[in-house]
Amino acid sequence: MTHTDPPARTFTFDTSKVHIEDVIAIAMRRVNVQLSDSSAFRETVTSGAEFIDQLLEKNGEIYGVTTGYGDSCTVSISAELSAQLPHRLYTFHGCGLGAMLTPEQTRAAMVARLTSLCKGWSGVSVGLLEQLTRFLQLDILPMIPSEGSVGASGDLTPLSYLAAALCGEREVWRDGNAIDAAVALAEAGITPLKLRPKEGLAIMNGTAVMTGLACLAWARAAYVMQLATRITAMASVALDGNAAHFDATLFSVKPHVGQQQIAAWLRSDLGAAVAREGKRLQDRYSIRCAPHVIGVLADAMPWFKNWIENELNSVNDNPVIDAKHGQVLHGGHFYGGHIAFVMDSMKTAIANIADLLDRQMALLVDTRYNHGLPANLSGATDAEASINHGLKALQISVSAWAAEALKLTMPASVFSRSTECHNQDKVSMGTIAARDCLRVLDLTEQVVAALLIAVMQGVGLRQTQSDGVSLTPALENMLASLKEQIGMISEDRRLDQDLHKLLAKIRAEAWALYE
Repeated sequence: MTHTDPPARTFTFDTSKVHIEDVIAIAMRRVNVQLSDSSAFRETVTSGAEFIDQLLEKNGEIYGVTTGYGDSCTVSISAELSAQLPHRLYTFHGCGLGAMLTPEQTRAAMVARLTSLCKGWSGVSVGLLEQLTRFLQLDILPMIPSEGSVGASGDLTPLSYLAAALCGEREVWRDGNAIDAAVALAEAGITPLKLRPKEGLAIMNGTAVMTGLACLAWARAAYVMQLATRITAMASVALDGNAAHFDATLFSVKPHVGQQQIAAWLRSDLGAAVAREGKRLQDRYSIRCAPHVIGVLADAMPWFKNWIENELNSVNDNPVIDAKHGQVLHGGHFYGGHIAFVMDSMKTAIANIADLLDRQMALLVDTRYNHGLPANLSGATDAEASINHGLKALQISVSAWAAEALKLTMPASVFSRSTECHNQDKVSMGTIAARDCLRVLDLTEQVVAALLIAVMQGVGLRQTQSDGVSLTPALENMLASLKEQIGMISEDRRLDQDLHKLLAKIRAEAWALYE
């Protein structure tokens, strides 16, 4: 979709369940958004804000409304000062550092926060939800530093930049430019929000950043899983491998469903004709055991999705406002332990795929193991062949990227720190885990891009050596696409531009792979 193309449909925020696919569609600006105009929905939301007003009229005590925050909950706040409290909350949390979240990441975090607040348990006004929705509609995006959250009490510091932007403070992205939030709102005809009691906490005291990032990570992981399978099939052809390793009966006796799916995709890519007599009895593990490596991610993806969507659709701020029964429930739903565990687990499975592909690359370029292909997959055949080095340096880079991905698999969730005067004495580190996972995905996608070059080159060279190499339509189409995109490497050339082109294709999910 180009910037001027109208989105195909409109997504409506209400109390309904939101799925990862919805978050991705909004984050990528493939759909319009709107807030439900259902009277029942709006009354449900409004009842929470009205209940808080009633409590304040009765001089009721509410954490973060008539008290200070965190360890300062023992400090009482007078009615005259309580109106300032939500604005003070985002002000003193304005200490984030690090790279800014990307526009896609920022939209995903905003969707996650809006989804939770729409459940009607946070004591916020419809006006706050409308302001958030308007920001998404106009693509006014708070500039959110990525570093500074320990993942409980939620994503306080990064979400303070969302709260401030809604109120016309700090900076935002608009049309790709960084501008003052007050200017952006004035130009858009939007009145800065005046936060009501509890609304500062409701925006900030939740898991929206880590959850939004987790949604993006899940979608990227799903595509990497499919690309790694397609690459394995092409590597098997290039290495003159034995497709019998992916036999259906063989995999029927080890019934991991995801692993079986990877083997089935490999069978569909390779076809029965490849599994002919005369093949080696056993290929090396990075080919033969590829379904067992990629299959770990495949089997984990459903529960990753379940946990992420549960968090996405949860009420995860504190306190929870039960207007129906007249209760203020103090708890710890801002704790991001489930997202932290998913992200730590996902990055391990993804890094293992980077390592698998790194091993395949090592086989492809080495004449001791590539079964007759040229050294380093060099395509040079003329008198200057001796000074061509093919993919020698690319293999080194792949090794570097895989090593860095593996290094980052140390679980972030085990590094809990006691913070905020030991009030937050056990924290999730969920946002750090999510950032780590995205970095591992960056590195793994770089490995994938390099392997696309390598398997294109390897299969192409194998075809020139033998008339007996037949490809299924799926592999034939993939090979043709790669040749069209980057071309065979007949003599040494810089490859960074090809890698960037392939990375763009990967991140746009340009190839339709498996049903």
